[in-house]
Amino acid sequence: MKYQRLTKEQLEELHLEFINFLATQSITADEWEDIKINKPQVAEDEIDIFSDLVWEKVLTNAQYLERFSKDQIHLFELQEDQMRLIAVKVNNDTIDITTQEGYHWLRDNLLNDEVVFYNAVKEYSDDKNLDKFTLILQGANITRGELFLYLDKLIEK
Repeated sequence: MKYQRLTKEQLEELHLEFINFLATQSITADEWEDIKINKPQVAEDEIDIFSDLVWEKVLTNAQYLERFSKDQIHLFELQEDQMRLIAVKVNNDTIDITTQEGYHWLRDNLLNDEVVFYNAVKEYSDDKNLDKFTLILQGANITRGELFLYLDKLIEK
């Protein structure tokens, strides 16, 4: 398995897609029930293959990632050949930007001397989707990129 198995909740959300996946392999509903009972390892393997296919599609389509910690935000723009990073660091131990109050403080104090911006560009390895997945495992979430685009415009000025 290249990525990780989808959770039970994710599989339930993708129930129809999983049925279609089984259908592409000519596995009927009755056959699937038989496989689950009599060949549980085959069923597990099919779920793993489906999970990897879903992750591959999600990662290929992802354009932005965000990761928040107490004093930093990492915003990634996932371009074709590289990823751009905008990092925001708050140099004030009393501010926790993972809280609503801390995030509002940051929003209202972006130009404060205690707020530092960093820019970087990183080339992908041989497997860019695995690079993206690694960031997700480290706590990043796929987003629409609104915060990245806002800060990118702010930094340009």
